[in-house]
Amino acid sequence: MASVLSHPAVPLALAVALGRDRVPAGVAAVACAASVLPDLDALGFAAGIPYGHTFGHRGFTHSLFFALLTALGCSVFASKLGSSFGTTFAVVFIAAASHGALDALTTGGMGVAFFSPFSNQRYFFPWQVIRVSPIGIASFLSQRGLLVLRSELRWIWAPAVVVAAVGVLLRRAFAHL
Repeated sequence: MASVLSHPAVPLALAVALGRDRVPAGVAAVACAASVLPDLDALGFAAGIPYGHTFGHRGFTHSLFFALLTALGCSVFASKLGSSFGTTFAVVFIAAASHGALDALTTGGMGVAFFSPFSNQRYFFPWQVIRVSPIGIASFLSQRGLLVLRSELRWIWAPAVVVAAVGVLLRRAFAHL
């Protein structure tokens, strides 16, 4: 998996690219939470749920269906977040769905069940460039953890900064139109 520190890069980049007028701070915060929410399935290890089970790690909570449910649930509160249903839905859906996408780019694990609960088939993308993050804080605070962070800076944060910067530049270029 990508680390909990890097999953929010996608919704943060989206929020910066689109600007506060389109993605208010409340929506950005909820989207950041949605981007890390799928890893709650890691608690299943302690409960004895096998990794490859539908509700195991990278199973149902990493699916597009779970992202859809998360986005629908959050969109109910769109007006309280200062946004429209559609914008809240889109931003939260992208944030939640990006979790599985980033995990499918990692170098370890069993893949991601994108289509759960309809199929528990696990997938990786052909291009697996992000070093898989160790599970647990102690394991993360190691030489391996530093290698993971370096990998995430290169393959997650750097592209996120580019997306955010391009979005800002485009908004400025077209602000007068």
